[in-house]
Amino acid sequence: MSRGWESKSVEEQQSQAAEPKPNTSQANAEAAERKRQRQALELQRERILSERTSSPHRRSALSLALADIEEKLAELGWTIHM
Repeated sequence: MSRGWESKSVEEQQSQAAEPKPNTSQANAEAAERKRQRQALELQRERILSERTSSPHRRSALSLALADIEEKLAELGWTIHM
């Protein structure tokens, strides 16, 4: 009886080993790419927020750029840290 149990266990282990495993290196690479994109967008956002101008046209362009960057950050799961 013991042999039957062991052979089933071995068979189960072999079938599990034959199943494809998720590609963790690809998942890690994708996570790293998302993190890099988020950091780049955060830097752009900080630069825009620190820029001062008296020109209404430039101020308008900066606010549009800021809205675009914050939209892209929101797509990456970013929230404003206050």
